[in-house]
Amino acid sequence: MSAPLQVWLPALARFEPAHPLRRLLARADRQADGPHGYLAGVAAWFDAPQPLAAGALTREASAGDAGDASWLCADPAWVEPDMSGVRLLACGRMELSQKEAQAFAELLVPLFEEQGMCLQLTTPERWHLRLPPGMAVPDFPAPEQALGENLLQHLPQGPQGRRWRILQNDLQVVLHQHPLNARRRAAGQPPVNSLWLWGAGTLPAHVRTPLQGVVSDDPLLRALAARAGVALHSRADQAGSLRPGWLLDLQDLPAAQIAGTWWPRIDALARRHVLGLDFASGERWRHRPGHRWRFWRRAGA
Repeated sequence: MSAPLQVWLPALARFEPAHPLRRLLARADRQADGPHGYLAGVAAWFDAPQPLAAGALTREASAGDAGDASWLCADPAWVEPDMSGVRLLACGRMELSQKEAQAFAELLVPLFEEQGMCLQLTTPERWHLRLPPGMAVPDFPAPEQALGENLLQHLPQGPQGRRWRILQNDLQVVLHQHPLNARRRAAGQPPVNSLWLWGAGTLPAHVRTPLQGVVSDDPLLRALAARAGVALHSRADQAGSLRPGWLLDLQDLPAAQIAGTWWPRIDALARRHVLGLDFASGERWRHRPGHRWRFWRRAGA
């Protein structure tokens, strides 16, 4: 029996009872729950050293120069103080132009150089830090783990974390004062007043996966697929590529967009192939073409 065509979807709670996907779930077979959350979900598809070295993997996929150095993701971020501390409100996807990214980074380069680190603007939205050999790096949480929460809960603690807490504070002071942020706020864009550091490590020698191909726009998922040597398409150019053994990544899209843009395609695929429907919140279903005749099952899964 061939492997199912896997569809990775947002958290189940985002799908209203009237969403067309609910009808598909009502007729499908419930499976044991899988991993919960973005990073655990990505890791589940690939056999790679844990925790995932997101910095090295995404740098290699974009620039091809990760080598044997240790890297960190240094994603532009927006933080705001409130009564209980400082909260991370956005990370990555900050609508930065190349010119804006360079203007922000110009003031940060000296701060990193003092620590022996090299800041690289891989793309306007995705920055990386190349670390000096032997530098100890604490466990930084992925952005999904800190979004909306008090940053004090997620900054590295203890004597080893002190240098990183000081560095984080210095970064925020420099970026907060940058005149570009006043213009961005006036234009209705989020300010870039912090960097979120995460995904430390070196490029894994090997990455393996049971998948035969991946359709995704997610940088880390694409980087892992490239490292594993499997076929890779963006969502924009995936026409004709989806078949059993592939993964269709929709987990970052709004449920309304899935209902409008993607539902006709998912419905058509469900009539021809076995689908694995995996949600970012961990719930999983298996739908077979013959399940569409289960009319007695009502939506409301």
